[in-house]
Formats: sequence, C-alpha cells, structure tokens
Amino acid sequence: MSAGGAAAQGRVERHWVALAVYALVLLAAFALIGFDLTLGIAAGVLNVVFLAFFFRHLAFAVSAARWAEADLEAAGVGLESYAPPVAVLVACKNEELVVDGMVSALLGLDYPGDRLTIVVVDDASEDGTAARLDAWAASDPRLRVLHRAPGAGGGKSGALNDALAGVDAEIVVVFDADHEPARNVLRRLVRHFRDPFVGAVMGRCVVRNGADSSLAGTIFVDYLSGYLVNEYGRQALFELPAYGGANCAVRVSTLRALGGWNPDTVTEDTDLTLRVLLAGGRVRYDPTAVDFEEAVHSTRRFWKQRHRWALGHQKCLRDYWRPVLRSRHLGLVDKIETVMFLWVYHVPVLCGLGLGLTLLRAFGVGGQAVVGLLPLSALLFAGPFAELAVGLVVGRVERRAAWQLVAFLPAFGLSILTATHAYLDGMIGKRLSWAKTARSGSVGTAAEAAPQRPATFARRTAATRPAPKVAA
Repeated sequence: MSAGGAAAQGRVERHWVALAVYALVLLAAFALIGFDLTLGIAAGVLNVVFLAFFFRHLAFAVSAARWAEADLEAAGVGLESYAPPVAVLVACKNEELVVDGMVSALLGLDYPGDRLTIVVVDDASEDGTAARLDAWAASDPRLRVLHRAPGAGGGKSGALNDALAGVDAEIVVVFDADHEPARNVLRRLVRHFRDPFVGAVMGRCVVRNGADSSLAGTIFVDYLSGYLVNEYGRQALFELPAYGGANCAVRVSTLRALGGWNPDTVTEDTDLTLRVLLAGGRVRYDPTAVDFEEAVHSTRRFWKQRHRWALGHQKCLRDYWRPVLRSRHLGLVDKIETVMFLWVYHVPVLCGLGLGLTLLRAFGVGGQAVVGLLPLSALLFAGPFAELAVGLVVGRVERRAAWQLVAFLPAFGLSILTATHAYLDGMIGKRLSWAKTARSGSVGTAAEAAPQRPATFARRTAATRPAPKVAA
C-alpha cells in the first residue's frame, strides 16, 4: 500500500474508533447514572453551548448595527498612494456560462496596468471555457491563460498553486469564475498590506441574482448577514475575520512560506485562515471591497455546496483546534473566538440533537417537561435571526425583503441535515474531492450597483457585455 493510501486508511480507522468511543461513553453513562439523568446532563451542556453562541451572534449584530453603515460610507483612505504589484488569479472548470462576464470585469479593474497581472486557469474544462479564454487572451495581452492537463489534481487549490508558481507579485487576489468585482476592489484590498502583520484580506461578496428564485433570494439575505454582520463583527470585536476564498487577497511571501493553498481540503479558505493565524499573521476584512457573485438556484446544488463547506470546515476543526490552543501568537480571547469559529458547522449538529431531546421530553422521556429545554434552545435561532435582521437594515434592501426571513425556518432545518450528514461522512473518513458549483449564467450587475448599495430583489435589465467571437 502506498504512503497516501496507508494514511487514508489510518484516518478511517481513527474515525471509527472515535465513533466507538462515543457509543461506549453513552452506554456507560446510561448504566452508571441512568437514562433520564444522562439526557438531562446532555441538555444542560447543549444549553450552555447555545447560550454562548447566542451572545456571540448578538454581539456581532449590535456592532454591525452601531458602526457598519458609517464604515461603508467612510472615505477611501490610501486608495491611490499604495499600489504594489498584484496578480489576480481565477480557477475555471466548465465555466462557459459565466466566463465572459468575469473576464470583462477583470479587464475593467482600476489598477496600474504595469503592476497588474491577470491569470485565469482552465482546469481541464470539457465545455467551451478554454476556447473562450483563449479568444479573450488573443484580444487582450493583459490576460494570461494557463491550461491544466486532465487529472492534474488538487481542485481549486491545485489550479491556484500552478498559477502562483508563474507570477512575480507582492499580492495575490483570488476571484471565483462567477464573480464580477467592482472596479476599485483591488485598491481597497491591497491598502491593508501596508501593515506587515497582515497576511490576508477579505472583501465583501454580494449576490447579484437574488430575484431569480426564492432560494437565491434567501442566499442574498444570508450573504448580507454573513458579510455585513458576522464577518464585520469578527473584525470589529476581535480582529479575527476569515479569509473567504474569493474576493480575497494574500501576501505572496506569506502564501509561499505556508506552502501555497492546501490541496488536501475542500475548504482551502478556512484552512488558509488558520495557517495564517498560527504563523503569526492576521486577516483583515474590508466591507467596501465589493464584488458580485451568483447564488445557486436549486436545492440540490445548495445541498452539495453547503455539504462541502460543512465537511471542509469540520475537518479544519479536527486539524487545528489543538494548534490553536497551543499557539503563542493568539491570546486567550483570540483562542476562544477562533475555536468558536471552527465550531460553527458543528453547532447545527448539536441543534439537531437538541431538537431530538425536545421531542423525547415531549413524550415524557428524559424526566423533565419539554419547556425545560426550550428557553435556551430558542436562543440558538434568535441569534442568527438578529444577524439576518441587522443585515437587511445595514444593507438597505427593499422593505419587502424582510419576508425572506420566513424562508430561513426551512433553511435552518436544511443546515441541520447538511451539517449532520457532513459530520457523519467526516467521522467515517469519507473523502470528498473539490467540485465546482454549477452555474446558471445569471446576468451581471457589477457595473450597475454601487458598492455601498447591494443589489436588491428588484429585477434588472440585463447589462450586455462585449464578448469575443469564438470559432466553432
């Protein structure tokens, strides 16, 4: 057996051992202290966890409500006086529906041409992506196209690492293939690298197709909450935002010192966030560095996307919680917040357990009335709803968008299922290769929407973009 195969087999065996230990501990607790008391202790632990995350969500909501809007409208300090060499990298696989809008937006970026390199990687696409990229490169010398061979491996991380090897820049900025950045996004991202301790900077992503379906509208609101409230709060209160994987910048020296993006993960962004922090660097978040992306339309695509996010994030918890607690670069508060951040895709699993305990108590199992579990368990939903509501206010969306909050009731249920499924897959050692999210080719709005006024649910007239002619 190869070294890689032996390592994979070892991971599977360790995960099965962990599941066996869980079962033995539970059976021992039933035998020693009784069924009812065991469930009561479990409920108490869950309530403590839910309460901690409620206060975390509430703190983020309050900080965003208090300061976010002023920061969004703040003057652009240092936009013109600092322009280090930048390489923009994009990994593409079967992206012919969105590649023209993306390339057009990249070529329209406001940054000195002699300090900007644009590299788009065709990761062995099987559609017309390669031909369209080659046509763009032939018509504009600012664009480089790198073609990977089939089976090159590594997914997005492998493609970005191949591109990184051929660029000479101080800062690398990454976008996904469906992203269309605002013209000033590079200047807003790179200005933070004046601070030598900054290893990475994240910008804000806005869903551009919220009007296309009810699911896309729900994701639009979710992004408002995630970027205008959650990440803003992590920046404002702890200075510990996450590198998000797209519309993000990384210092090249930091990235190369860390060995590039990790091809052994499906959430290379969370993985890189932890490695930057453990190396003594910091991540910054700029809510004024805006780009526009496409939300998925179908529940199936949503499930696959969020399952991948949950599986990768949960793996990062297993990989990094011990190094985080031992790190000499992080203070006590930093360690607590970082571990809570790593736990966010485990909390839905705990929420499912809490709902199970509630049902048992409703039928008289567990020794206490059902109301004994409900008060604090409800806080787990109240915290995210507070963030969602503040996101709508700070984002200044149309009033009728508030009805989208109702859609989050089934969305929470779906998050419990996806996170739990991912947790079980991770515990039995199932490996998930990186897979692209399917696109629909929704029209872009980057040129129409002001950065501080995210796209609303109102449908817009499609903005036609010039696309090069591609031979059949």
